[in-house]
Order: sequence, then C-alpha cells, then structure tokens
Amino acid sequence: MSLLDHSLGSIARDLPGATRVFHQHRLDFCCGGHTLLRDALAERGLDAAELLAQLEALPAHQAGECNWAEADTDALIDHILARYHDVHREQLVELLRLARRVESVHGDSPDCPNGLADHLDAMRQELESHMQKEEQILFPMLRRGLFDPARGPITVMRMEHDDHGQALARLLALTNDLSLPPDACNTWQALYAGIGELHTDLMQHIHLENNILFQPSPRQEVHHG
Repeated sequence: MSLLDHSLGSIARDLPGATRVFHQHRLDFCCGGHTLLRDALAERGLDAAELLAQLEALPAHQAGECNWAEADTDALIDHILARYHDVHREQLVELLRLARRVESVHGDSPDCPNGLADHLDAMRQELESHMQKEEQILFPMLRRGLFDPARGPITVMRMEHDDHGQALARLLALTNDLSLPPDACNTWQALYAGIGELHTDLMQHIHLENNILFQPSPRQEVHHG
C-alpha cells in the first residue's frame, strides 16, 4: 500500500523522522492524525511526489530518537510528563510574560499581535486543567493496564486535544504565521521563537498520546488486584 493511503498519524508513529517533514509542510498529524496523506496533500495543495520523496529518503532509524511505539506504557507516560507536561508549564508562563511586554510597548504598531497575551493565558489555563486530569485520573489508569475503563476519559482527552489544535491555529493567525516585522525587538523575536517551539512541542505531545498511548496494543494488558 502506498504511503498516500496511510493516515498521517500512522506514518508519524511508524516512520522515524516523518514528524519533521509534516511540521515543515504544516500537516496536522496529531489532531488530524486520522486523515489519509493523499487527502491532506490535496487539501493543502501540496506536491505529493515531492513530499513522498522526502519521506522515502528518511533513514530507517534516526540517531538518538526513541521509537515510542515500541516503549512500554510506564516509559511513555514518564517521557510525556517530563518532556511535555513540565515543559509546557514553563513555556506558557514565559510566553505570557513576553507577549504582555510586546503588547504594552508595541501595541500601536499595525504588526503588533494584540490579543496574543489573552489567548496564551487562556491556553495556559486549558492546558493546565487538561494535564491535571491526565496526571490524576487517566495516566494512573493506563499504568495499571485498565485500558477498557479508560476509554471514556480517553474520548474526553481526544476532544480537548482537538481544542488545543484550534488554539494552535489561532496562535499562528494572531502572529501572521510567526512573521516578524523588520524592526522587531529582541523580546518580540524571543516571543515568536518560543511560540514556534510551543507549537512543535504541543503537536508532538498530542501525537504521542492520540496515535500511540491511546491506541490499544499489547502494552495495555488488564491487571487484576
């Protein structure tokens, strides 16, 4: 079967390095992971041959990259907590500080992303609530192998992931796809660089959950007692 007939999520999961290609072309492999590659390319008007060549040129294994699809549940959850939950909390506090500074100093500029600080604050609150539900309810269930009872919470988390995807799209809209004006100060540059990092991290975070952790596999064995 051609890669075109595979979903974005399955390619991101099974082909090391594919997520970098998808990021480059702004293909949503986390919340939109169920979409077939052929349909995603058609929707974006992208050249299928060019993108397929990039994917097929990827080495079978990327040096230093862990294949999380082969990791056990505890290891994957530990990675998500340390690499994404802890990091998002730090990212959003700093981005909010930078955005407020930029808006207060450059608010009269037509290029200023007015409203960005309020949006980042709303994202911070929504993500904090979401991560707490995972940490306190869902992840302990999955660590115990209780996948069937966890289906309800997983459905809720997937819906909230869709909301996070919309919030990321709004971030790009507010910042004109992270386009800086020629005279952007250091704070403005740091803000947009940080938002780019958050965008990449949150998409990868959602991918690991939607396309790997939340998928039934031999890792999710029911334990009794």
